Amino acid sequence: MTTTPVVALQKPKDVSLHEIEEELNSIWNSQSGDMASLVATRASTFCMVVYEPEEFQQLLAILGFYTGPVDGIHGPLTKAAVNEAQRKYGLPITGRVDPETLAKLREEVAKLPPERMKVTNPNLRGFSINDAIAAQNPRRIITLCPYLGEDKGVTAEVSAYCPVQKTVGDHLICSEYITLRGTKEALNRVGDLVVSLYIQNLPKFLWWKATPNPDQELFSKVVAACQCLIMDSSYFSDPESEFLKIQDLIDSEISVADLNWHRLLPWQELTAETFDPPERRVAITEIDRVTIDYEKGNAAQALMFLGWIASRLGWEPVSYTEENDVYELKHVQFVNSHQREIKAELAAIPTADSGEIVGDLIGLRLASTNTEANCGTILCSETTGCMRMEAGGAAQAIRTEMVTAINDQKAEFLLSQQLQRYGREVLYEESLAVAVKILRLRKSA
Repeated sequence: MTTTPVVALQKPKDVSLHEIEEELNSIWNSQSGDMASLVATRASTFCMVVYEPEEFQQLLAILGFYTGPVDGIHGPLTKAAVNEAQRKYGLPITGRVDPETLAKLREEVAKLPPERMKVTNPNLRGFSINDAIAAQNPRRIITLCPYLGEDKGVTAEVSAYCPVQKTVGDHLICSEYITLRGTKEALNRVGDLVVSLYIQNLPKFLWWKATPNPDQELFSKVVAACQCLIMDSSYFSDPESEFLKIQDLIDSEISVADLNWHRLLPWQELTAETFDPPERRVAITEIDRVTIDYEKGNAAQALMFLGWIASRLGWEPVSYTEENDVYELKHVQFVNSHQREIKAELAAIPTADSGEIVGDLIGLRLASTNTEANCGTILCSETTGCMRMEAGGAAQAIRTEMVTAINDQKAEFLLSQQLQRYGREVLYEESLAVAVKILRLRKSA
């Protein structure tokens, strides 16, 4: 991702909550008389609240595994710390904070006395998104940074930054940053203040970098005031449960954008392209067997992709069962408008070298029990290959394609694209609705 050079109008400064607007106004007033340089102008495009828990780095730091900055970046230092913790606690070494690892870290920290609940690492949350969104001219970013430990209230920090290449005449187009830090309980108490920091008459976004929780007071207040809730289901420890909550939010007329949904675009495009030839387009209705492989750890992409296929082909889910085996197999049965039975299987594949995004798709197989149908298709990741898909064999011809992932799957990059649009994403909502129908049929084998 291209880095946008920024210049600080003033170093971040701690202020009391009631001084936030006053301090920001003083920053801009101090610039108006400086005619020796470009005049800084407050942009007026949108406002965004960012909730950045970054709990995993705090837990790793408290336990002595991590000494880097608490910034939410899954870089080499973080991966090494996770590996060390997994090795010590006898967990599978993946370098990623999967649900099992997170639960173990929480368990170990809970055993510590209160005086050990300190994070001395530099807290750089609130600044990791600057480059990602600076080019979009944000007016105001309010970052909420919950920390672990004793509740000492909420502190506020304000600053202003300008992308140096964003100029209009002799004016720099700048951004305001407000960072609020406190325990989860303390931040819950200032929900009304956070909402008041939104600027009226501008588009309002909420990027919730955690599992959305409608029962959390802070979440419910801020999401009610925004026009678009942005999340990333690759963060979810239990997407099967969280998707039900997301559907409830959509049903209550809240616009939702899932950054993880956009990672599926290359798979969707290539799936559609394989049925562009007229002779295959006719055969698409013959598909009645679907297999989806994904990296073990998060089924969100697999469920959304299956929901997308089913919503496009008019399949209605009628049963869903799970197996507690090594592949955590999920079996879904559909019927189409002609009452034809379609069977789908989702498999969580353990991988030795997992990517940065938990749960990325690995392979897709579309087939038919009609051996004369020209619909056999295998799609697989460039990095993982097609061995499991091709091992299934087939009586009919199979078209095989390799899927190239989008250039940058990181949440910050996808966020910068999302900020250029907002409103209802109909295709996403229709696909999620089918996935939720599937989950509401869930039974354990």
